Amino acid sequence: MKNLIYSVAAVCSMAILSNCGTSKEGGMPDLNLFTVQQDRELGQQVAQEIANNPQEYPVLDSASNQKIYKYLYDIRDRILNSGKVEYKDEFVWKLQIINDSETKNAFCTPGGYIYVYTGLMKYLDSEEQLAGVLAHEIGHADRRHSTRQMTKLYGVQTLIGILAGEREMIKQVTTSIIGLKFSRSHETEADKASVTYLCPTDYDAAGGAKFFEKIQADGGSGVPEFLSTHPSPENRIEYFYNQKTAMGCSGDETFESRYRQMINLLP
Repeated sequence: MKNLIYSVAAVCSMAILSNCGTSKEGGMPDLNLFTVQQDRELGQQVAQEIANNPQEYPVLDSASNQKIYKYLYDIRDRILNSGKVEYKDEFVWKLQIINDSETKNAFCTPGGYIYVYTGLMKYLDSEEQLAGVLAHEIGHADRRHSTRQMTKLYGVQTLIGILAGEREMIKQVTTSIIGLKFSRSHETEADKASVTYLCPTDYDAAGGAKFFEKIQADGGSGVPEFLSTHPSPENRIEYFYNQKTAMGCSGDETFESRYRQMINLLP
């Protein structure tokens, strides 16, 4: 860890010189001062913080809910095996279910720790909708949006504190990551990633669009916090379908009946 901390200044300089990151807003480069290894370490620290707080994050036990977890991991594996996930082998891509039926949410930490709330799973109607959401969240981690956003929000000293394992800073960052509102360009990148990952599968690659269509059908009430940011749902629905057409995706499976069977297993 010491070497990583000492390297932050060098990473900063290299990032500024190389303009690392691909998104741009207002003409400014979208930099990332974290390395891929630091993404993994930060994700591990955040996952430990979540594990230490079962009252706020009541994670569903995987040993006694094997069928549900296997179902989710099967979806995850289809996404990872699409051949389109850049950090497929570098990140952990561990799934955990948070047993909270009131919260329609999902998020993925740096390094690929994926969390899905039972409230979101119960809200969705079919498997390809959940696949679209999971692919969107995997896209955020694979495009390293959290640490790119944190580079923008936090100074170098804060990053050093995070990497040094300072508990208060880790708690602060954990809260920030879970409630992080991504920029317009990051949301668009994650939406495109969702279609890209699902396109080689038999899923309808516009599963994310169908999720937004469901939200609209419900009058926009109960929009999950993680999807409440711009661009608007209408624009995002159109974007999903346009990307599906542009990529020539032919899958159309929804696996609705299989999904309902899984939902019935949830507490």
